[in-house]
Amino acid sequence: MNVRVVYCNHETAGLAVRERLAFSSEERFRSAYTELAARFPAVETVIVSTCNRIEMYFASEERGALPSQEDIARFLSEFHQVPLDDFYSDLRHETEQEAVQHLFLVACSLDSMVLGEAQIVNQIKDAYQRAADVDSVGPIMHHLFQSAMSIASKVRTETKLSEGRISIASVAVGEFGKSIFERFDDKAVLILGAGEMAEETLRYLTDEGVTNITVANRNVERGRALADKWGGTAVPFDGWEELLNRTDVIVSTTGATEPIITADRFATLRKRRGFQRTLFILDLGAPRDFDPAIVAIDDNVFLYDIDNLEETCARNRKARTREIDKAVELVNRSTQQFMHEFYHRRTGPVVQQLRETCHTVGQQELDRLFRKLDHLDENDKHQIELTMSRIVNKLLHPPLETIKHQSREGTPHTLLETVKQLFGLSE
Repeated sequence: MNVRVVYCNHETAGLAVRERLAFSSEERFRSAYTELAARFPAVETVIVSTCNRIEMYFASEERGALPSQEDIARFLSEFHQVPLDDFYSDLRHETEQEAVQHLFLVACSLDSMVLGEAQIVNQIKDAYQRAADVDSVGPIMHHLFQSAMSIASKVRTETKLSEGRISIASVAVGEFGKSIFERFDDKAVLILGAGEMAEETLRYLTDEGVTNITVANRNVERGRALADKWGGTAVPFDGWEELLNRTDVIVSTTGATEPIITADRFATLRKRRGFQRTLFILDLGAPRDFDPAIVAIDDNVFLYDIDNLEETCARNRKARTREIDKAVELVNRSTQQFMHEFYHRRTGPVVQQLRETCHTVGQQELDRLFRKLDHLDENDKHQIELTMSRIVNKLLHPPLETIKHQSREGTPHTLLETVKQLFGLSE
C-alpha cells in the first residue's frame, strides 16, 4: 500500500496561513479534485478542510505514483495563489503506517484543539463523501476512511473521552458561564474579534440557546462572515462600546497589543446602565483585551481571562489522562490491525497461487508415478501422498515466512515480483 498525507493544522500553522490554504466552497473543492486528477492520474485523493486543519490524503496501488510533499506544496501554491515560502515550513508529512495512524487520531479528535469533540468525525465523513462524489476514491481510501470512522465510534463507546469539559470554550461556557447565568437563550452576546477561539466559544453558546449575537471585528468582511454563519449581525469595531448597555456576555479575542478598554473608560460606560445588568466577560486575548481592574468596579461584572480558563482546562485534561491513554492504545491497535489486513490482502493472492502451483505440480508427478506403479495399494499411495505434501510444504515454508515477515513493514512489491518470476506465476 502506498499512502501519504500532507497537512497543516492549528498546531503547525497560524490561522492566517490556514485561511489562505483552505478550500472554502464546493466549487473550489471540485476544481481542486479536477486539477489533482489531471496532475496525478493514478492516485486516490481525499481533502479535509476545516477551520482548524487542511489535510490532503493520497493513495495508490502503483509504486512511485504518489505525489511528493514538494508536488503537493506546489499544487497548493499554484491553486491558491500563495507563495511557497509563505507556508512550506508549516506543512507536515506522513506516509504508510504513520499516515494511517494520523487519520485515526484525527477522526478520534485526539489531534484536535477540542479533545473528545465529536464534530471532527462528521467532517471526516463529509470529506470522504465529497471525494467519492467526484470519483476521487478507490478501494484503498474506502477501506481507510471507513476504518477511521469505525475506530472513532469505538473510542467514543469504549472510553470517556467525550465526557466532561477540557477545551477553553467548553470550560468558559459550561463551568464559568453557567455559574453566573442559569440560562443563555435570553442573553445578548457580543463577540469582539472573529478568531477561531471566539467562534469555538460561540458554538457552545448557541448550543445553549443563544440567538442574540453581534460581532464587531476590525476586518468587516470576516466579522460579517462569522455573524452570518451563526445567525447574528455584524457592526464596525469602533462602535462596540455603544452596545455595552445591551449586552450580557462579551467574548473578546482581538489580538490587540494592549487592552482595548481601561478600567476608567469601563466605569464610565457602566454608569450609563446604573450598575444593574450582570455582565460576563470572557477575555481570550493574549495579551489581555480588558484591564483586570474592571472587576473592582461593581459586583455584577465577572471577568475570566485566558489564564483562568487554561488552568481549569489543564486540570480537567490531567484528570482524563487515563482515558486519553486508553484511546491512543485503541488507535495504535487499530492501526496495526489495518496494516496487517491490508498487506495480507495484497500478498494473499500471490501466496495462494504459489501454494496451488506447487501442490498441483506435486499431484501431477504423483499421478504419473502411480500409473507406473500400479501394484501399489491405497494405503501405500496415501502414505506417498502425505510424504509429497510434507516435502512441498517444507520447501514452501522459507519463502512464505519471508513474505509474511516482509509484509509486516508494508507490501513487499519487489519480493512478490521476484517470487512470481522464480516460480512462473501468472499476473
